[in-house]
Amino acid sequence: MNVLIAEDEKRLANAIAEILKEHKYQVDVVYNGNDALAYTEAEDYDVFVCDVMLPGVNGFDIVKEMRRRGDNTPTIMLTARTSLSDKVTGLDAGADDYMTKPFQPAELLARLRALTRRQGEVIIDELSCGDLTLNLSTYDLSCADKTVRLSYKEFEVLQLLMQNAGRTIPKETLIVRIWGIESDAGDNNVEAYISFLRKKLKYVQSTVQIATQRKVGYRLEIS
Repeated sequence: MNVLIAEDEKRLANAIAEILKEHKYQVDVVYNGNDALAYTEAEDYDVFVCDVMLPGVNGFDIVKEMRRRGDNTPTIMLTARTSLSDKVTGLDAGADDYMTKPFQPAELLARLRALTRRQGEVIIDELSCGDLTLNLSTYDLSCADKTVRLSYKEFEVLQLLMQNAGRTIPKETLIVRIWGIESDAGDNNVEAYISFLRKKLKYVQSTVQIATQRKVGYRLEIS
């Protein structure tokens, strides 16, 4: 499941992201309303977790704009406000659920599961591309009768490439999606993990290759 978190309290946002990743969610994190709008326009998410009081565009207006353009992504709004009128405003804006901070991680996970059940979510345990199969629970990469276990970062990089097979993913996108927008990671980190993955593709004798588009990024090529 692909989740977008928009929360300006960076420690809280990153903590939520780590909890969701531990439960096999794929997570993007942004810290202001303008970035949240841009991300919702650029990619389809299964659930959007949005704080109300964001710098730039506030959470209410983000959800209104999403609904105006026909984006019905299930949305949970987070806020420190407890008044009934604020909750009504959020729900009237188009939000599907409302949580008051502070909250327990178990409650957020339960609400995410409830929202996706309403949407008729289908849980996919494997991702395939060419002769490759990536197990989303065990991080095992398989080709025919050969299997190798990926590290978590290797898994995240390859998952993103497989989900966008044939499309070039810029290095900047990989850094933001895998290491986080506030990370000190750079091109060297990306290049190192691409090298690790190429060795593992060679080990399982896959015909799928990671191609380099010079000064741009990487893409999966299927023979």
